[in-house]
Amino acid sequence: MGGNYFMQFKRRLRLLLTVGTAAGALTMGAVAVTTGSAGASAANNTIVLAEGPGASPNYIFPYLGCKDFSVATLSAFQVEMYRPLYWFGLGTSAAVQPALSVAKMPVMSNGNKTITIDLKGWKFTSGQTINAQSVMFFLNMYKADPTSYCGYNAGYGIPDQVASATGSGNRVVIKFKTGVNPNWILYNYLSEITPMADTWDVTAPGKTSTCATGAYGAKSTNTACKAVEKYLDAQATKTSTYTNTMWQSGVSGPYKLIAFDNLGNVTFQANTKYSGPQKSQVKYVKEIAYTSTTPEQNALRAGTIDLGYVDNTVLTQTGTPTHPGANWPVIANKYNLVVGAPWSVDYAAYNFNKKNPQSIFLNQLYIRQAIQMTVNQPGMIKKIFKGYGYVQINPMPPVTPLSISGGPSTVNPYPYNPTKASALLKSHGWVMTGGALSCAKVGTASSDCGAGIKKGQKLAITMLYGSGIPSLALQVNTEVAEWKAIGISTTVTTQPFNGVVSYCVANSAAWSICLWGAGWIYAPDYYPSGESLFVPGASFNIGAFSNAALTKAVKASTFGTASLKQFADIAAQQLPDLYQPNTTNNFVQGGIGEVIKTLKSSIGFTPNPLENFMPEYYHF
Repeated sequence: MGGNYFMQFKRRLRLLLTVGTAAGALTMGAVAVTTGSAGASAANNTIVLAEGPGASPNYIFPYLGCKDFSVATLSAFQVEMYRPLYWFGLGTSAAVQPALSVAKMPVMSNGNKTITIDLKGWKFTSGQTINAQSVMFFLNMYKADPTSYCGYNAGYGIPDQVASATGSGNRVVIKFKTGVNPNWILYNYLSEITPMADTWDVTAPGKTSTCATGAYGAKSTNTACKAVEKYLDAQATKTSTYTNTMWQSGVSGPYKLIAFDNLGNVTFQANTKYSGPQKSQVKYVKEIAYTSTTPEQNALRAGTIDLGYVDNTVLTQTGTPTHPGANWPVIANKYNLVVGAPWSVDYAAYNFNKKNPQSIFLNQLYIRQAIQMTVNQPGMIKKIFKGYGYVQINPMPPVTPLSISGGPSTVNPYPYNPTKASALLKSHGWVMTGGALSCAKVGTASSDCGAGIKKGQKLAITMLYGSGIPSLALQVNTEVAEWKAIGISTTVTTQPFNGVVSYCVANSAAWSICLWGAGWIYAPDYYPSGESLFVPGASFNIGAFSNAALTKAVKASTFGTASLKQFADIAAQQLPDLYQPNTTNNFVQGGIGEVIKTLKSSIGFTPNPLENFMPEYYHF
């Protein structure tokens, strides 16, 4: 298709990422970059953001594993300092933003087997030009130790499909072993590359290495990169290092870090050397950590934060996912309520790992169907979330245009129906004894309990969820009560958001359902093709789900150019996870967005679908 392919794709994407609504249009196409006013007044030179409850940034090195791979760490912390090769999202847009990207738009050739990338020549704060070597630094590390990065999916994309990668001057050329889907490579792999400064190519203070300069895939390069990664990872676990010269010398974004504490409180200062088109209009940006919504909402009452959130439970009137209703009365005179459609799938992960003794239940599709049919998404959206949410029936973001999804069915295959769920379990040999289901028909026939389930065994599961969010606690309590009513016993425990993610990633045997409360934002893997979540060996397939038909459908839309329809339909039927109400978006993981009325923006305040935090566009 030659070099024009990406230009054609970019123009087409502006059309297919536009979602029409009855009252207007929520446009997710490219948004023009604008320069704001001359700047904030001397008395208002700091923007204060409330971090999500229990969701503080906890890792600075932009080559990170899944236990730290959160919106709080990526979209509201790392990218303020370290800009990826290609920037996605601006205002209400989820599309690629060429003007905000470190590189020019990639050029595809050789039957979609070769990508040529030209850097723009922007600068790190160290003065080094962001060039081909900066990109090769990341690619060489990725090749040397791919499993340490959460974006890695065995057999897919970069690095596993790469035949060679070379860099010289401002140009990088990547050759693939086979033709690839250009949309997918740009949106899920080139998007994840973060150019890194030479000042990071060290294994100890003052001890330089050759990870950035070595030949891609060479044994010596791999050895060097593993040593550099080991050192940088060790430094990244020490929050006391975050403001030191090394980390700040590699800044390529609009802000540099000047303060960080163990609680996750952050202070950024405007980077006057930022090469991008939108400089910060205030001198400082602060992000304040909270363990729950209560102290954050008290801060809103006091007017001490500029961008925050309220839990849905405090709202007295309903709204819609794209049109807010009345604000919380006690702060309505100070703040405006804002909502936005998310580019995400909301779910609780199932644990199919054989080390989990309860996987014998979850491996039975009929049991997953019964569990899903007792999740009253419409009821919870109405009563708990005050109308601010979407029913999730497959892995597609709720506002996915048909141009991307290929037209998956909008009919919910497992709508809320506890009577049907109960009958389904009974038809497979379960009987109610003392308010709990026990297996009466051992075996693998269509009317039996299923493989591995013993006679008389109780149907029981464990659930871990994120603490500190009242609406999430109500959601879990509602689901557990529904399961109990049909005889499924559930043991529930809680941890803060970061703890839930880390625990479920690190432990394969001690949980059955993991609900951190934010699902999966398709960022920085923006194309919702599913290879990160549902195929064997996927980076965030933390429950070890495996289904041959689903894997085949994923490959058809990644190695090939098939639409996402078949993948979405199979995932709706097979239930690789427990779909949850997908609530409206915020600036970071929290509740409904709140913006102080004195703050202004050249891109509006509707929360970005990707949950990007871009304070450089805000001023007082």
